[in-house]
Amino acid sequence: MKTLIPALALLAFAGAAHAAPLSITSTSFTDGGRIALAQVGPDTACGKGQERSPQLSWSNLPEGTRSVALVMFDPDGAKGLGVVHWVAYNIDAKRGELAEGVSEGITVGKNVKGATVYRGPCPPAGDNPHHYALTLIATDLAPGTLPDGLDRDGLLKALQGHALGAQSLVGVYGH
Repeated sequence: MKTLIPALALLAFAGAAHAAPLSITSTSFTDGGRIALAQVGPDTACGKGQERSPQLSWSNLPEGTRSVALVMFDPDGAKGLGVVHWVAYNIDAKRGELAEGVSEGITVGKNVKGATVYRGPCPPAGDNPHHYALTLIATDLAPGTLPDGLDRDGLLKALQGHALGAQSLVGVYGH
């Protein structure tokens, strides 16, 4: 019996150590895959997209997660200085997903143009395809805690000491 107890303790520890990691997925695009035209900017030069925010699902949030935030950032944009396409926060973690194009029940912050909307990908014609990192940040903040109108930098500053974990999904688009 003495050897059974340490073995059971070791198995319990091993199970906890191998808990499933935070996950973000989308039916709009796969990690490393091409972003669908429905999410692309509406300009003719971009392919006449519908500029709808992507569908997202999340699971295995860290313990204590109350809300999630999303940032979609193109590190290739603005000649390598980056472009913010979407900032969304105050999202109840219990939702588990956002449907494509949904903005109800979330706070949409400012994109690169200062508008509080999702801005679809639209890299310059002839440029290499750009990478769009969509990052989900789990927080211990209750939904509705953060004020309206935050941009990416303001959101990241507000999440200092409240972020519990994050995971990104990267889509590619070019024309």
